[in-house]
Amino acid sequence: MNELKRGVTAYSYNKVFGISMDMDDIFKNINDTGATGIEILANSHIPKYPLVTEEWINLWHEKLAEYQLEPAEYGHWVDSRLYKGRELSTKESIDMLERDFKLANQLGFKVLRTKLGVIDDTLTPVKNWREFIKGALDLAERYDVRMCPEIHSPTILNSKMIDDYVNFIEQEKTKHFGLNIDFSIFQTGDNSLVGFGENDFVGPPAEHSKVEELIPLLDYVLVCHAKFLKMDQNFNEVVIPYPEIIEMLIKHQWSGYLISEYEGPKADDVNHVCEQIKRHQLMLKELIGK
Repeated sequence: MNELKRGVTAYSYNKVFGISMDMDDIFKNINDTGATGIEILANSHIPKYPLVTEEWINLWHEKLAEYQLEPAEYGHWVDSRLYKGRELSTKESIDMLERDFKLANQLGFKVLRTKLGVIDDTLTPVKNWREFIKGALDLAERYDVRMCPEIHSPTILNSKMIDDYVNFIEQEKTKHFGLNIDFSIFQTGDNSLVGFGENDFVGPPAEHSKVEELIPLLDYVLVCHAKFLKMDQNFNEVVIPYPEIIEMLIKHQWSGYLISEYEGPKADDVNHVCEQIKRHQLMLKELIGK
């Protein structure tokens, strides 16, 4: 059965986490929105990562049960620039991936937002990404996880990067590598509508993808980051065409998590952040129809 599910990333609370909210607060707030899934970032939300205690893993599962949430996506990095003066070798990259596959498996995650090292401002991945991703596919199968590089503005769907990812998936005939689509790529509205401060960039994105350009790629999409910058009082996102996006996903029977990710102004105001996330989840609920 094709199904759109609603989740929230703990990254949305990034500027209040550890100040006015802890992880228990985040669990509770996500539960209060009616969402069913949670995304975490390994290096932000797991104490002493990558050295994780059995006690913390047990506590994690207790909190999932208490707040009736399921692991939606695990965010991690291939930290290609870990060492000054050189990038990680293919073996080092595979070892880093296996470390996170094992931990994600222990926490119950099956979908991973796998950030690859990049070499430019358009998020082009490091040159050896094919080698270390291919070398990690058997490990991904063993640990029952699927890797997804995030397709995020300023990347566009009609690009060599996307073609390269799709060609890799087809050539390797793998189900353990796919795409995470961040809705920032669809932003059409001007940032001046959002209410950023005077020192923030104001203006429309340099280039955006059309919603229909995602249709031929849906078979490769494993999860979506439902990015948003501002929800107005009428429960509308002001710069990203959500009705069009959700209508397309429903029409083409895509299944998976839509994970609310807030990156708007006043992200250091806990009440504002929680209210914005709640409005976004209510909008998604209305558009999805449940």
